[in-house]
Amino acid sequence: MTGEPEGWLRLHRRTLPASAVLSLALVVPLVTVLAKVLLDRDVTLPVVAAAGGGAALLVIVGVVVYDLFRWRATTYRITAERVELRSGIFVREHRSIPRDRVRTVDVTADPVRRVFGLAVVKIGTGESAGGDKAELTLDPVARRHADHLRATLLSLDSRDAGREPAAGAPIAELAWPWIRYAPLTVWSFIGGAVLLGAGKKALDVVGLDLFTLDAAGEAWERVQELPLWLAVLLLAAANLMVGVVGALAVFVESWWRYRLEREPGGTIRLRRGLLTTRSTTLTEARLRGVELVEPMLLRWGGGAKVKAIATGLNKDKNDKLENADSITPPLPRDVALRVAHEISPEAPGGPPGEPPLRPHPPAARTRRLRWAVLGAAALAAATGALDLAFSPIPWWAWTVPVVALPVFLALAADAYRGLAHGLTGRHLLTRSGTAARRTVALDRSGIIGWKIQQTVFQRRSGLATVTATTAAGGGAYTVLDAGEDDALDLACHAVPGLLSPFRTASPPDRDDFVTPAQAIVARDVLY
Repeated sequence: MTGEPEGWLRLHRRTLPASAVLSLALVVPLVTVLAKVLLDRDVTLPVVAAAGGGAALLVIVGVVVYDLFRWRATTYRITAERVELRSGIFVREHRSIPRDRVRTVDVTADPVRRVFGLAVVKIGTGESAGGDKAELTLDPVARRHADHLRATLLSLDSRDAGREPAAGAPIAELAWPWIRYAPLTVWSFIGGAVLLGAGKKALDVVGLDLFTLDAAGEAWERVQELPLWLAVLLLAAANLMVGVVGALAVFVESWWRYRLEREPGGTIRLRRGLLTTRSTTLTEARLRGVELVEPMLLRWGGGAKVKAIATGLNKDKNDKLENADSITPPLPRDVALRVAHEISPEAPGGPPGEPPLRPHPPAARTRRLRWAVLGAAALAAATGALDLAFSPIPWWAWTVPVVALPVFLALAADAYRGLAHGLTGRHLLTRSGTAARRTVALDRSGIIGWKIQQTVFQRRSGLATVTATTAAGGGAYTVLDAGEDDALDLACHAVPGLLSPFRTASPPDRDDFVTPAQAIVARDVLY
């Protein structure tokens, strides 16, 4: 920052050499394709080299010239009231947001920008309706200046910008034994196949067939000579090995030097990253709870992840949260519970004596078991249809619905065990899911409406699904298949008075009774 707070500032000049280096991502595939096309036409090597060098120079100069115009057209300033950004080469834009609407300030630096001492600053307001217009991006600024901007915009002590954290214990800090949880994801099983498909597609761009390469072609021929069961086993093992190695590499790159800490200015700061460093700062005033996520494999391994429920987190074009809400890597469940409780008191993992989560009625279990049986019956019907159409089909095809039935029943029972909800003095608690079990502690003050649903089958079973709508996090958090009375009581007592306009004469022992029909009307009005 200069001494003239009203003055307009430019992005850093080192953006030009950084852009030149980044342009190599375009140069390499372009020159490769061009060289292959020329060689296929029997063009001499000197001509190929000259053509490739000329194309590379043209791309690099074009990228640098464009970035020069972008640099000259982009200015910004930060006043006491607003953050302003002027940009645009052909269409000029002047965007301005009030400083009191700033919710997050993210600082990232990829390897190229780190070499040049630069960083990208994203200033978010958390307004998903505005799309990209709700976020100002300064790309790039000097790294030290980025830390100063973060401190200034979040009203922190600017003297601490860029310094190492204080000696006090952080909320959480990377422990390398956590890396054992990295492979406990579905990507470990499909990562190898995905990588193979991506590599084959990349080679197809330059006109190469993966299976025509000498080493790959020879290996593929040997696999084809093996018995089918052994070939499938070897390919599955290779896929698993590649997937596990990839999962470990992603964990190291993403969570290197991970540190989650609470800063004096009422903010929580997350720092992580090996090649690309990331720094995300959330104001505690915008936190509306936490979410404990336990994918099935991670849950079986005793691990979990923690996500923040907060207003102002960045969303993509599909209105989905980016990784900004993930505040821990996969880690032991007891550590995840402690982190969740430290960030949001009364969240799961708090001190003994807190109200336990209430299980859902047996009708919810019956409903899931019924769907499991119907799913196995659908597989059996599909197998029978294939047998009629392509008779005879292999005998082992009939083992699929037979094996699927106990698997489906086990998943249904696990899904029922995961259903629970509750209320504390501050939070609405809800838990559901089997493939990815999620336990949510949502601040009751952040609930802005209710959506209560009953299908025909739920009405017959005395069940209802109630969804709390909020401006934070995913926007809606659901209590699935609760007892009808419990669902309505939950909505009435979680936010007292919100359903008052739809309240009817109550039974003697209940003073907040809402009939299911009126709850559906309330859903339409409040959602």
